[in-house]
Amino acid sequence: MVIVIPRDPHPPALRARGLRVEFPGTVALHDVDLDVSGAALTVVVGPNGAGKSTLLEVLAGARRPTAGTLDVGDRSRAFVPQRAAVGEHLPLTARDVATVGAWGSVGPFGRLTRAHRDAIDLAMRRLDVAHLARHPFSSLSGGQRQRTLLAQGLARRADILLLDEPTTGLDAASADLNHAAIDDEIRRGATVVCVSHDDRLIARADRVVRLEAGGVRPAYEPAP
Repeated sequence: MVIVIPRDPHPPALRARGLRVEFPGTVALHDVDLDVSGAALTVVVGPNGAGKSTLLEVLAGARRPTAGTLDVGDRSRAFVPQRAAVGEHLPLTARDVATVGAWGSVGPFGRLTRAHRDAIDLAMRRLDVAHLARHPFSSLSGGQRQRTLLAQGLARRADILLLDEPTTGLDAASADLNHAAIDDEIRRGATVVCVSHDDRLIARADRVVRLEAGGVRPAYEPAP
């Protein structure tokens, strides 16, 4: 089933057809068809175990589907996983972690340009972690780690930004910073797809896609 909301003024930036992901003994995703609008916010919702994170990994190119196709054209992508999925004891500073976002354009052994360094600095300032640049990532609080990971995604300045639970477990101030950064990315023209249970993000979404038992259920439009 293709999810299309007639009022959407933006053409698809990402198109998936027949996505299927199998793990030993289970099917995580099946027959997923999805069009994701450009320059808009799409929120993926559903119960635990529905396949939301798996879908996001496939859309990000971090996981190869068992079957199906994914078309993103020549658009760049940045993927920010859940904080819990990232080792909290990485032997890196906060700036090192944010700098990983630039590797998508220069590679891990490439030379960062002034533009790359400026993008990293700006992303860290936007998420209020610039003052923590030299601090070990492992020493940061949960909210600081989550904001640093989001800064990593912003530093990529990608066409498509994919976020897994970007505000879960954050205090109000940290959540506000993440909400503002997401809004800024959409204004920049980026396409944002996030898995979230955050009522504020769901209410602001241009599209809500619901997953249940690995399949897409009818989407609904957020209340005006």
